[in-house]
Amino acid sequence: MSGRRHALLIAVVVAAGAAAIWWNQPPPPARHNAAAPAVPTAPAPIERPPAEARPEALIQHPLDLPATKPPIAAADTGAALAGLLGRQAVTTFFQLDDFPRRFVATVDNLGHAHAPPMAWPIHPTPDRFTVEQREGGTVMAAGNSLRYTPLVLLAERISATHTVDLYLRLYPLLQQAYEDLGYPKRYFNDRLIAVMDQLLATPDAAYPLKVQLTEVKGSVPSVQPWVRYELTDPALQALAAGQKMLLRVGPDNQRRLKARLTAIRQELLSRGPRP
Repeated sequence: MSGRRHALLIAVVVAAGAAAIWWNQPPPPARHNAAAPAVPTAPAPIERPPAEARPEALIQHPLDLPATKPPIAAADTGAALAGLLGRQAVTTFFQLDDFPRRFVATVDNLGHAHAPPMAWPIHPTPDRFTVEQREGGTVMAAGNSLRYTPLVLLAERISATHTVDLYLRLYPLLQQAYEDLGYPKRYFNDRLIAVMDQLLATPDAAYPLKVQLTEVKGSVPSVQPWVRYELTDPALQALAAGQKMLLRVGPDNQRRLKARLTAIRQELLSRGPRP
């Protein structure tokens, strides 16, 4: 993966940082009793409070959408992303079907306890999360961070200006998808910046990170134990999904991704209405 490869999202905005975060993440651990193999079903819709329970919020970070360039239509999303990232990268790594919904749902979920992979706008890779046995317990293997390095390199190559340019042209689609998700009185850009701020506030941790397997009771053995690891430190395990994903990429990648998120955030804030 080199050049303009892989996917930095945010319409690729949190992609610059979050795409690398989303990539290669295991699903949240199962804690229920397993009496029999589960039959695959369609994912349940994301539950949100009733609209009437969420008063309309004042827009905190308004955007000055470009008047000289038309908004991007849903059918042209793939071509627009390819223009920034390269067609091969988009074809290989992106889930283009219903991309705006996938993108806003994932951004929103990064700020909650779990970010279900079935909603991601990118394909998970087949690589497994690996651990090592050290004195004092099980720790995240140092080699895990190498899986994210190509994305981090890409994030550092893509212009924050061009990323936000594309985001602004995609914004009408993203805002509509956010409203359809269950936030008819909320502004998606405010949620995006709030999640970016949350990611940037991810605390420093002592590496290697200690992890443990969650217990799954029942007679059916777990065929994918590597997806059941959680952080041993209760304070770290209690962090939002996006923050825990940032911890997983390793300290160097985390530092570099935070730098890219900061640059994109600053560029976004500069695109507000002119006085």
